[in-house]
Amino acid sequence: MAEQARRKPTRSRSVVITARPTKERRPGSVGQRGAESLAAIAYERIEDLFVHCRVAPGADIKMQELQDLVGIGRTPVHQAVRRLAAETLINIRPRDGLQISPIDLQRDRRLLQLRRDMDRFVVALAIDKLNSNQRNRLIRLGMVLRERRRDMEVHEFNMHDGHLNAILLDAADEPFLDRTLRPLHTIFRRTGNVYLTHVGGRNGLDATVDCHLDLLDAVVDRDRRKATAASDRIVGLAESMFDSIEGNIDPHLLNIGN
Repeated sequence: MAEQARRKPTRSRSVVITARPTKERRPGSVGQRGAESLAAIAYERIEDLFVHCRVAPGADIKMQELQDLVGIGRTPVHQAVRRLAAETLINIRPRDGLQISPIDLQRDRRLLQLRRDMDRFVVALAIDKLNSNQRNRLIRLGMVLRERRRDMEVHEFNMHDGHLNAILLDAADEPFLDRTLRPLHTIFRRTGNVYLTHVGGRNGLDATVDCHLDLLDAVVDRDRRKATAASDRIVGLAESMFDSIEGNIDPHLLNIGN
């Protein structure tokens, strides 16, 4: 697996796409949602392309290509791209289109320290403020993770991981955290996707799922000590993957523009 990952892909900076375009949904088909909701949908679809490297890290892409991929019109996609650019997930280059931000392992190492502290803060707030609805959502999510553990693939895990983060942020009830922590999680989810797809494999995914279950269970039990320890183990897993990526993955998988 690692040997295959070292083979150099095409060195073109042009967009590399493995996703099928999504048919555009008219406002009526999403319950007459406004432009803000369409922008949020566009954001989530572009984020998914980003996390799963369906548009390669470092690749150039035109706004129209992005619109075709997510199946949503110009204005909501522009709004989503501006937000993603502010979060450093996309680079906007006037007159030259867009560039998907490369995976920068050095930067990821630095940001991981920030993520560790912020995750601890969110977990503590979530435990203090968790209501019955949020607790039930966590319990249901834990059941799904346990049922699907043997057959789960990386894409499915990333979806459940996003749900877990969303519930914890909802419980923490501090809007500032969502805009700050969500991009951090997205950055590490993409790096983790590369690691699990090309290096970590089944064992790496199982270990990741187990750490997240430990966190989920501790929050449900309102055990701050265990929850903080589980959160730190998740960050520790992220930290351990950097050396494996550097030693086993062709650099062009991290930045096709190199």
